Amino acid sequence: FAFKLGRPLIRLSFLSERFNASYRYALIRVREYGESVAFYHGERVEAATLGRRFGDVIGNAWDIVFRSIKLSGFNLTIAQAAVVFPFLVQLPRFLRKQIALGDVMQTGTAFGQVQDSLFFFRESYDNFASYRAVLDRLAGFLDTLDQVNALPGPSLRSENGRVAVSDMTVRTPDGIALVTALTLDISAHQPLLVRGRSGAGKTTLLRALAGLWPYAEGAITRPAGDRSLFLSQKPYLPLGSLRQALYYPKPVEEGNHARELLVLCQLGQLASRLDEDADWSQILSLGEQQRLAFGRVLLNKPEAVFLDEATSAMDEGLEDAMYRLLRRQLPDTVLVSVGHRSTLKPFHRFELLLQGGGAWE
Repeated sequence: FAFKLGRPLIRLSFLSERFNASYRYALIRVREYGESVAFYHGERVEAATLGRRFGDVIGNAWDIVFRSIKLSGFNLTIAQAAVVFPFLVQLPRFLRKQIALGDVMQTGTAFGQVQDSLFFFRESYDNFASYRAVLDRLAGFLDTLDQVNALPGPSLRSENGRVAVSDMTVRTPDGIALVTALTLDISAHQPLLVRGRSGAGKTTLLRALAGLWPYAEGAITRPAGDRSLFLSQKPYLPLGSLRQALYYPKPVEEGNHARELLVLCQLGQLASRLDEDADWSQILSLGEQQRLAFGRVLLNKPEAVFLDEATSAMDEGLEDAMYRLLRRQLPDTVLVSVGHRSTLKPFHRFELLLQGGGAWE
């Protein structure tokens, strides 16, 4: 009966993990996009969303409390009844003088030892339920990873100074083809611009080239992981000093090289704050963050660099300056860009147009 009372705790503990994680994630999103929420005057909507998710947490917590009270009440009742039960069983025999008082006490002691051994399972059932919920959640994660690892995925080969794909097909998780049978070969002096309408699969293609998209097939050749650099539309800036953000993910080096890079990327006004610890993703504008990312490229000197609309927040003058700086400082680096602006064309020799539905030219 204790197992019947306690079994719902497994599901309730699982829901507790899920509801708490969902609520924490919602809080992080509001913190990350607080400015956008304020511009949209979306405070009430976000407050309602957070309140609803927090309500799920509280409601589930009360369900756990009520279920635990039932289980604890049953355990307490059994524990108290177990003290009297052996004496009640032996009382008729004792009154008929079939056994002595010592026999009654011996029976009570033996029954108590057996009851204590079995009591562990009833008393610890709520702990077992919590462990089972955690294990079920982790098992779900592992099953998902196994499903991803079971996907065919592209074969990746390392080769310096060259980016090539052979018979590459990229799909969405639903199996819809974004790029079909793509074959191309790019060298340092043949920069490529990838264009196409929104949703055609430009960013997904770069993810596949980086090895981050499992829903792809074919062969990929590019410089080894630490010799290829991918710049996203919104760069990642770690917590810490501006120098650490500039050198990321390399170890920080002292000296004036970082200041010189800031000047080259037209961020000279930040040179005096290089060693200031702050949340730079909240201080710098997106355009400044993108220019800082160009500084990372110059610092890392990769053999191949992939830019996913990495100048979208810059005006055309800054975009022109950053691309000229990149080609001047790293002439032997393979360049692949994703973008919509026609101003990018002069910096690329070839153009790949994704037409949607797997077609390209």
